Amino acid sequence: MRRVRYRVAMSLDGFIAGPKGEIDWIVADPDVDFAAIYADFDVALLGRTTYELTQQPGAPPWPPDWDVYVVSRTLQPAEHPAVYVIGDEVKSTVSRLRATPGRDIWLFGGGVLAASLLAMDLVDVIELAIMPVVLGNGVPFVDRVARRVPLHLARTQQSPAGIVNLQYDVLHAAG
Repeated sequence: MRRVRYRVAMSLDGFIAGPKGEIDWIVADPDVDFAAIYADFDVALLGRTTYELTQQPGAPPWPPDWDVYVVSRTLQPAEHPAVYVIGDEVKSTVSRLRATPGRDIWLFGGGVLAASLLAMDLVDVIELAIMPVVLGNGVPFVDRVARRVPLHLARTQQSPAGIVNLQYDVLHAAG
């Protein structure tokens, strides 16, 4: 089964973007092999706000072989033909994607979507790149989570750039 991996950069105080969506605080780490990271995925899953940030001028394009799913009740699918817009059918769509053969699914953001998927027990791995910065305000790593989510620390790594990478496996609810 494919895994949903919430892979995200986070400030030490728990924010994934500044108050206006800024990501200029993310440390560039020359040791990161983005091609290797991208090779693990073929689906991106985003909330509307994060998707809109990825559509700004200068944002890198998604790999051409990826399917991009945007969770939104306000976007009109006809106006965004390059992506799949998911409205209320989030649980069934993500469950179907997990059961379909392929590479892993990158839960790219944001915190509200992450909280929703954690509450539905649809996140398998949380991968944090903790940046050496305190923002004080911004978009939280997860919005209010509806239930306690137990985790198992699977990997840690510190980069020369001062980034601490953590990987947690989500311990799924029994049943």
